[in-house]
Amino acid sequence: QVQLVESGGGLVQAGGSLRLSCAASGPIDKINHMDWYRQAPGKQRELVAKITMYSNRNYEEVVKGRFTISRDSAKNTVYLQMNSLKPEDTGVYYCSVNVGIFDSHDYWGQGIQVTVSS
Repeated sequence: QVQLVESGGGLVQAGGSLRLSCAASGPIDKINHMDWYRQAPGKQRELVAKITMYSNRNYEEVVKGRFTISRDSAKNTVYLQMNSLKPEDTGVYYCSVNVGIFDSHDYWGQGIQVTVSS
């Protein structure tokens, strides 16, 4: 079973920065893409950023220019650098990894809290 361990969340003031990390371990044959989602209180989980095996990146419109997703393939780790944080960035951030060659599966981390105070 593939396991994901997230780290780097916490409390930060508006305008500050945080860097989230997510390390995947277990029976990984191929990682197709690695994603960060967030779920704000009372809202649905939404995709924040995505990076493919070819390092193509996609971002939610509201985080463009502030967040950067990157990955270390050798470590099966994905990062989310979050700058110029706003109170509306508050939520639980989840890492998701799509693994597999012919039959792919999504795996999820346990979630990590990010709180941005005004």
